[in-house]
Amino acid sequence: MAEIVAAMASTHTPGLLGWFEDAPAEHQRVARESFERMRAHLRAARPDVMIIFANDHLLNWPINNTPEYTVGIGTRHTGPADWYDAWLKRERKYQVDGSPDLARHLVNEGARRGLAFAHLREMQFDDGISTPLVWLNPDMDIALLPVSMNCIVPPIPTPARAYAVGGIVRDILREYPGSERVALIGSGGLSHEPGGPRYFYIDEAFDRWFLDCLARGDHERLLAECTLERMEQAGSGGTAELIAWFVVLAATRGPAEVLGYLDSYAWRSASGWVIWPEIAR
Repeated sequence: MAEIVAAMASTHTPGLLGWFEDAPAEHQRVARESFERMRAHLRAARPDVMIIFANDHLLNWPINNTPEYTVGIGTRHTGPADWYDAWLKRERKYQVDGSPDLARHLVNEGARRGLAFAHLREMQFDDGISTPLVWLNPDMDIALLPVSMNCIVPPIPTPARAYAVGGIVRDILREYPGSERVALIGSGGLSHEPGGPRYFYIDEAFDRWFLDCLARGDHERLLAECTLERMEQAGSGGTAELIAWFVVLAATRGPAEVLGYLDSYAWRSASGWVIWPEIAR
């Protein structure tokens, strides 16, 4: 049986890598300390593999053929994709081991439960996977199992759907015959509207409401009130990335620990970091 030993979520704005120092010094400090606390929590949990859930910015699939979820099944992952080298200011590409047996188990068992995961042996990575991976796994010594999500092309999965998928993933992991220790990481958000007419818009009221619900462990209210329409109002094309957090949320119980929040206009997105101390059993 695979064991979920950590659950956390983070913003993945490319500014956290590509133009980190453009932000005020205080914002840099909060971001750095939040990632350091996440990294310490991760190391204490001793995971063998990180499953990162992040939206695909139309990198791996065309707009007319975008799967709901895609699992990377490769034995070795390389990133970021060439186009993102300069944007993320990576002098060298990272390489990290995959978890192909666990990934294939996720795909196959998902199909048995009516959840059709697409899968790729060679997956390309943008900031969605790259930002949390570089910050949280700098030595690349924890295996990566990437799961990309459609957060852009209608019909977008609702938060309730993402939460249900998270429950299925949790059950599939528990039935895996291996003994891998697994960390679940949601990547995306908070409020922002990338490239849209409100490019520099941040909805702090929405962000703080969302984080407060997490801090109170109020899954029911989030599922009832954090609709796609509400996220769209908080930033079209970007805020809906938070459905990645809902996938992880399903594997947790109790209040989350909010490590930090920033209205980080310099990074073109509100930024936030969360750890869930208690895993659902």
